Amino acid sequence: MPENTTPRPHPETIVTHWAEDPRRYLGAVVPPIFQNSLFTFKNSADRAASCVPIVPPFEEGSDGETWVPHHGYEYTRVSNPTTDITEAKIAALEQGARARCFGSGMAAISAAILSCVKAGDHIVCVDTVYGPTRTFLSSYLPRFGVTTTYVDGCEVQEWADAITPATTLFFLESPSSVVMKQQDLAEVAALAKAHGITTICDNSWASPLFQNPLELGIDLAAHSATKYLGGHSDIIAGVVVGEDARMQRLLTDEGCLLGAVLDPFAAWLLLRGLRTLPIRMERHQQTTQKLAYALHEHPKVARVFYPGSPDDRQLALTQKQLRGTSGLLSFQLKDASLEAARRVVDSLKYFAIGCSWGGFESLALAMTVPARAIDEAGNSARHLLRLHIGLEHADDLWNDLDAALNFMG
Repeated sequence: MPENTTPRPHPETIVTHWAEDPRRYLGAVVPPIFQNSLFTFKNSADRAASCVPIVPPFEEGSDGETWVPHHGYEYTRVSNPTTDITEAKIAALEQGARARCFGSGMAAISAAILSCVKAGDHIVCVDTVYGPTRTFLSSYLPRFGVTTTYVDGCEVQEWADAITPATTLFFLESPSSVVMKQQDLAEVAALAKAHGITTICDNSWASPLFQNPLELGIDLAAHSATKYLGGHSDIIAGVVVGEDARMQRLLTDEGCLLGAVLDPFAAWLLLRGLRTLPIRMERHQQTTQKLAYALHEHPKVARVFYPGSPDDRQLALTQKQLRGTSGLLSFQLKDASLEAARRVVDSLKYFAIGCSWGGFESLALAMTVPARAIDEAGNSARHLLRLHIGLEHADDLWNDLDAALNFMG
């Protein structure tokens, strides 16, 4: 047969049509929510034809196995029709073969990491990784003999120098939390492959719209789908995307056995959020770029942390691997005290104080990072303001920020 040369649809078409067939649901343009735990069968032969066992029975002849649907469904901890549509769309957006949704971003990240390590293994991770991810690596995994080395990560040689005979995983987050440091995903992935090391990248900041780690050679892309993929601040969710064989193992092991399944209603809300992802990301980018440049020029601001901004010290890498920039940025005041950062945050009108980001609303938070995180000498802490730029009008947000900065005196 001739090779199928039909190009993959653009993201706007994927979020609207991919993996959907309204004829299956009486023509409904929005797929229904299969809000149920169990799917039943007419007889034993029907079940045997639909599912295959993945966990051995407790004893020969018992029915104590766990089943994975082959052509049908049996148990929502394993799979669900609503979740399947959502997973298929995200996999297509990330240019991957398969996705697995989880009950939170940390569930997805933890499952992805656990799928790649065993007792005695060693991980190399970017130093400015998301805080709970670092806690999982530094405090939880050592119970099982898994150790982690942290590197700044901006130069591929740092990753090479950290490799030991026990290294099995590189964990990347690009751009990274708070300070938006990037790693050259293609170079780090190539290094990892040369040493038989698996790579995971947390791609929550860029979303699949603006960066596809798998296309750059990364093995698994992880997201806190609570953020941009959901986009409405009304769900907690996570997702991992990769090639089929690796994802099948993750589904049957960490996906099924740890049980951090995404509820069907949350999967339906995530599907709803995906519909507007391209439009939302473009708006987040446009407004945030405008505010990043304005902050750079403000007399009270020392430095802006945002890829593509005038303060971007990795501009060549930004242009190489990002197709766009999202709505999360940080900046440092010339008055570097924590009190000054908190005064600005407390003076804002349209920015709520909150720890998450990626939704429709603008958020502000005073945050403390080690000096090394922003390439400064010394061991003392540095205080930044992290902003998530929502979907409000850019002029209203800037007037709010400018007034709060000037309120400092």
